[in-house]
Amino acid sequence: MKIAVIAHPNSKQPRVEKDLLGNIHVYVNAPPLEGKANREVAESLADYFKVKKSQVELISGAKSKNKLFEIR
Repeated sequence: MKIAVIAHPNSKQPRVEKDLLGNIHVYVNAPPLEGKANREVAESLADYFKVKKSQVELISGAKSKNKLFEIR
C-alpha cells in the first residue's frame, strides 16, 4: 500500500498524527540532513502500522516534506 506523508523534522515530540483531511503527519527529532529524518520517518511509520522496518520504503520525496512511502 502506498501512503502519502507530510514530514516534520526537528520536532520536540515525535509522533504520528492524522489530520481532519486524512493526511498523515510524522513528527521526528532528527534533522533533515543526510537522510536521518527520512530514516526516522520510516521507523515511525513501521511502528504506527505494526510492520517491520524493512517493509517500509521511501518511493519519492527524499528532499521534500511531502513524501510517498510504500508499505509491504
